[in-house]
Amino acid sequence: MSTLTFRNKLGELIDIRSVPATRLKNAFASVLDMAVRGGPVAITKHDSAKAILISVDEFDALVNQRASSLDALGAQFDGLLARMQTAKSKKGMDSAFNASPQVLGRAAVKAARK
Repeated sequence: MSTLTFRNKLGELIDIRSVPATRLKNAFASVLDMAVRGGPVAITKHDSAKAILISVDEFDALVNQRASSLDALGAQFDGLLARMQTAKSKKGMDSAFNASPQVLGRAAVKAARK
C-alpha cells in the first residue's frame, strides 16, 4: 500500500492511501473497511489512480458542501437580479444601451482612470 497526494475540499494537499485494483478485487472487504474507517482510498491501475473509494459519510459531506455552495450562489444571483430591477438601475441600463460610441468611450476612459 502506498499514498497519493490530492487536494481536499479546502484546497489543502492531503495524502490518501492507495491500493492496486488487483488487491481491491481480491480483498474488497478489507479495502472497504479502510475507506469506511480511515478515509478515502485511491484505487490504482499500473501505478496511476483510477478511482477513489469513499464512505457514505464522506460522500454526503461532499454533496452537501456542493449543494450549499450552489444555494449560496443562487441567493447571491437573486440579490443581484433584485437590485437590477430598481427604477434607477433600469434607467441606467437604458442610458447605457442608448449612448453614443463617444459617450461610451468617455465613460470607459473615466472608469479606467479610477
